[in-house]
Amino acid sequence: MKITSVEIFDCEVNRRDPRMARFNPVIIRIHTDAGISGLGEVGLAYGAGAKAGFGMVRDLAPRILGKDPMKIEAIWENLFRATFWGMGGGNVFYAGMSAIDIALWDIKGKALDAPVYQLLGGKTNDRLRSYASQLQFGWSDTHQMLTRPEHYAAAAGKAVAEGYTAIKVDPLQVDYNGGPPLDWEINQNYFGLLYPSQLRMGVERIAAMREAVGDDVDIIIEIHSLLGTNAAIQFARAVEKYNIFFYEEPVHPLNTDNMRLVARSINIPVATGERSYTRWGYRELFEKQCVAVIQPDLCLCGGLTEGKKICDYANIYDATAQAHICGGPVSTAAALHLEAAIPNFIIHEHHTHGLKACIRELCTNDYQPVERLLFDSRPAGAGTGVERVRHEGLPGLHDRMIGCVDGRRRAEIHRLAPAAIVPVRDDRRRRGRRGPAFPG
Repeated sequence: MKITSVEIFDCEVNRRDPRMARFNPVIIRIHTDAGISGLGEVGLAYGAGAKAGFGMVRDLAPRILGKDPMKIEAIWENLFRATFWGMGGGNVFYAGMSAIDIALWDIKGKALDAPVYQLLGGKTNDRLRSYASQLQFGWSDTHQMLTRPEHYAAAAGKAVAEGYTAIKVDPLQVDYNGGPPLDWEINQNYFGLLYPSQLRMGVERIAAMREAVGDDVDIIIEIHSLLGTNAAIQFARAVEKYNIFFYEEPVHPLNTDNMRLVARSINIPVATGERSYTRWGYRELFEKQCVAVIQPDLCLCGGLTEGKKICDYANIYDATAQAHICGGPVSTAAALHLEAAIPNFIIHEHHTHGLKACIRELCTNDYQPVERLLFDSRPAGAGTGVERVRHEGLPGLHDRMIGCVDGRRRAEIHRLAPAAIVPVRDDRRRRGRRGPAFPG
């Protein structure tokens, strides 16, 4: 079996739902000469980077054409060690690499007629407890930015009423006025010390949520690395009395000594991982014992191949694991397979974006929690269980194919372009001619 082509789907879901203006999943599909295809996902749907991730897959795809998709480890090593940038990495490179890796696992599972979790060692978890994630954006199929404590309490109450026994919120990301969340603008003092009004805002929101859900529901606080070390310690100490399950990304992970100082200075377990890539990116976090919970994003950390190794590495240091999920259906499915297999699983993330119709409709399989909000850890079908991208008739979903004819690489072919998409010219030359124009 050989890889024959790679498709890249740029899912501009804001064309379906303008409220999701800054969310842009990218899904890929790898085809083989055996008629088996596999889906992967680039983990840059949020923040800045989706289009770069799209381009990264396009740059990496020619390297895998003609190769045996069953040799996943060999392909991973080649992408890591023979691309120059693989051994330096960064989110864009590893996002492209991760998408390819997940698609290869999907192909392997389909070829062997086995779900991916069986290939990862089989299940250690029959059911996966899930939490409702990012309640600062509400808990419904409509994107919101919550401001008042009672709004936070209502969102928490709704999630718990649906059966969730754990919730997650960033109480500092959206300001009092519902202005741009702090993944768009910054409050510079957040990296020093919080002002009394800012501290009060966050504490009041957590207090309202705790009162709404009672003592038996776990509350996870997410900070998105928006605080400096001193502010992170300051805020954690202010909310410790509300029995916080864990404290996610209190500071960015690039200085592990700062993360360790936070962990040693507070009485809440610390979590991080979505901005750490490969085992090498996690090494100091483990060796300095900075974290109690790791959160590798399988669409960023190096795929299922590397995600499983990271979780096994964490187990040496008694760190538990949950896959970070903030993307499309492929991201969710891959995470379910990993979490079914690892012995140090703690909880599964179900993001509020996962409730939105523009996300749920991207693939034919839409995994949502069942049975009192516990995920079944056996996604249906072989491979990852996500059968195909459901792109027909969906505005804003387009793709490019990198093909292979008679073993020779050829130019990308623009396959699907809704009229609303403005093309951007590709200036690379093929055989002395200018290449076709592609959507950006």
